[in-house]
Amino acid sequence: MNNHVSVLEISKNALEHNLQYFKNKLHQKTKTLAVVKAFGYGSDANKVAYFLKDKINYFAVAYAHEGISLRKAKISTPVLVLHPQIQNLDEIISNQLEPSIYNLKILNTFIKLAEEKEIEAYPIHLKFNTGLNRLGFSKVNIPKIMEIICNSKYVKIKSVLSHLAASEDNNERQFTLNQIQNFKEIITQVYDYIEYTPMAHILNTSGVINYPEAQFDMVRIGIGLYGFGNNKKETSQLKNTHILKSIISQIHIVKKGETVGYNRTFKASKDTTIASIPIGHGDGLSRRLGNGNGHITIQNQIAPIVGNVCMDMIMVDITGIECNEEDPVFIFKTQKDILTISSISETSSYEILTLTSQRIKRSLI
Repeated sequence: MNNHVSVLEISKNALEHNLQYFKNKLHQKTKTLAVVKAFGYGSDANKVAYFLKDKINYFAVAYAHEGISLRKAKISTPVLVLHPQIQNLDEIISNQLEPSIYNLKILNTFIKLAEEKEIEAYPIHLKFNTGLNRLGFSKVNIPKIMEIICNSKYVKIKSVLSHLAASEDNNERQFTLNQIQNFKEIITQVYDYIEYTPMAHILNTSGVINYPEAQFDMVRIGIGLYGFGNNKKETSQLKNTHILKSIISQIHIVKKGETVGYNRTFKASKDTTIASIPIGHGDGLSRRLGNGNGHITIQNQIAPIVGNVCMDMIMVDITGIECNEEDPVFIFKTQKDILTISSISETSSYEILTLTSQRIKRSLI
């Protein structure tokens, strides 16, 4: 049992609000896929997915074990595995997960495995590279891909997908439009080979915001589900889902001239009241937040982090703040908090959310 006093609270109200915000941007028939990879962007994928399972059409995870975890949590909603590996294909089938097929080796291996298991029309998703240059078939592969699939009764294409490279960047608008046009040509060619029509999807969170004309059959909501759009205006319409809180373990007075923490990087210029908080870089806090760069909130007041961030603790200056040992503190509770931390840490909100260590207890509120 995890009895860590620090806890990451995940707001059900915020999740539902954010999902509905994006649904309101969609055409009536457009399906929604919720991305819950990386522990649900650092939250709790199983708890988030269980809450959303009747509100969306699909889930997506990065790797097979993430999908298996959803199945063990009694979630029967279709799950797309975005980055399957050959060694995991057997478990993908055993757990009724749906692989994104991105090269000929995986395609052939998967068909052979389905044949051995005497499974027909197993749902697969074809991933095409339209400019991100990360994973996916090239358009020139289509004749070979479709020859293999059309000659097999063991798989059936559930969807054709691609991934935008810079949907949040208006300076890259023409590049994104070229990706969308390339995708249209790909799905047209794929459809010419078969007598049914798989779903098509290319839009991520920023794509939904900036390219509503490219919704196709389904959209994939990732970071937007957790409270972040692609600009301040969009983010302001969303609600923060992640609230990281802890408590004050100890309060003590540091006399003028005394130092705090490893390497003695903080030296008190006057008598200073210091609180120790049981959370540190072992829990995902960047060391860049130390030495006054970052802060936490106590009684709605800012308490700067003093000295270096330790593995399991931080020390904060609470001089002038009325508080006691065991009082709650907030590492972050708003989108502004998370964006401030990401700026200090020279990273993105994605990384701040996903960095929260799994030793921190999760609670859906």
